[in-house]
Amino acid sequence: MTISGRHAAGPSDSARQCRAEHKHSASRTAAPGLVDAGGNGGPSTHATLGARSSERRYLAVALLLIVLFMVAEIVAAVLSGSLALFADAGHMLTDAGALAMAIWASRLAEHRATDTWTFGLKRAEIVSAAVNGVALVVIAGLIAFEAIVRLLHPDSVTGSVLVGVASAGVAVNLAATLVLAKASRSRLNIAGAFAHLLTDLWAFLGTAAAGIIIMITGFARVDAIAALGVTSLMLLAGWRLLRESGRVLLEGAPADMDLTEVRAHLLQLPQVREIHDLHAWVVTSDLPALSAHITVSSSCFADGQAPEILDRLQACLLGHFDVAHSTFQLEPPGHTNHETAAH
Repeated sequence: MTISGRHAAGPSDSARQCRAEHKHSASRTAAPGLVDAGGNGGPSTHATLGARSSERRYLAVALLLIVLFMVAEIVAAVLSGSLALFADAGHMLTDAGALAMAIWASRLAEHRATDTWTFGLKRAEIVSAAVNGVALVVIAGLIAFEAIVRLLHPDSVTGSVLVGVASAGVAVNLAATLVLAKASRSRLNIAGAFAHLLTDLWAFLGTAAAGIIIMITGFARVDAIAALGVTSLMLLAGWRLLRESGRVLLEGAPADMDLTEVRAHLLQLPQVREIHDLHAWVVTSDLPALSAHITVSSSCFADGQAPEILDRLQACLLGHFDVAHSTFQLEPPGHTNHETAAH
């Protein structure tokens, strides 16, 4: 006999009891507004939708600033012959793409769950972050190739144009970064867009420095060196996005969750004998999930303790690990002998 349970609710009396029993030292906040596999939102679902709407407004303002300046920078790059400005413009193109994709993914993530898409389209935000990461790496490679060519065969560059455009770029990127800083960066696609803007801010500072050096010394190769510096920032940001989004898309356990610790907490319940088929993954940035088969004493099924055990298991996860979406299968001893693919 097995009893399965799933949970996507807020903290309960059992959760507070679990905290007191285990005296866990880390204090965390339960994930708000989660939508379960049946499409039923928690009490803060409407607040979550409102937060997403505000985030899209911040993203739209930042996108407008970036696009307008990107057009001006491309014109300046053509007039000055600066590869560093082209590199910055290329990075700003990825910024614009990241912001536009973040807006699109945020809208998709609000779609309700269906029988086909049982978690809705929440993972669209993760796909958006992965695409942004790939774009950063590819564009960085193209700019790095051209920078190496310029190092070998330097072209004439107007230093004063670099300084003027880069200084304006610092102001625009700083404004866009401050606007986007108001949005929650707990979601990976927002964090990715913010990383784009932040690295571009540093890139403009480097370009301005290159322009000053050219004006003083006439050393044109510093333009290509500045472009290589930009590509280094792009590669680092791209790698981080790919690493974090890949962990989600490949169903890795949450980065801040130790399954050994989870197992130890659950085993502290007196009726729990053994745990197997323990799986943890992340549906999207703010929705971790966990499932497990729990072997309990046979008496639990006879005396009606199974529902109470299920409540305490789920409350323990919510109270200590912020996992509000969990599924447990309670089993009597010996059930694993005829399970298939148990691990």
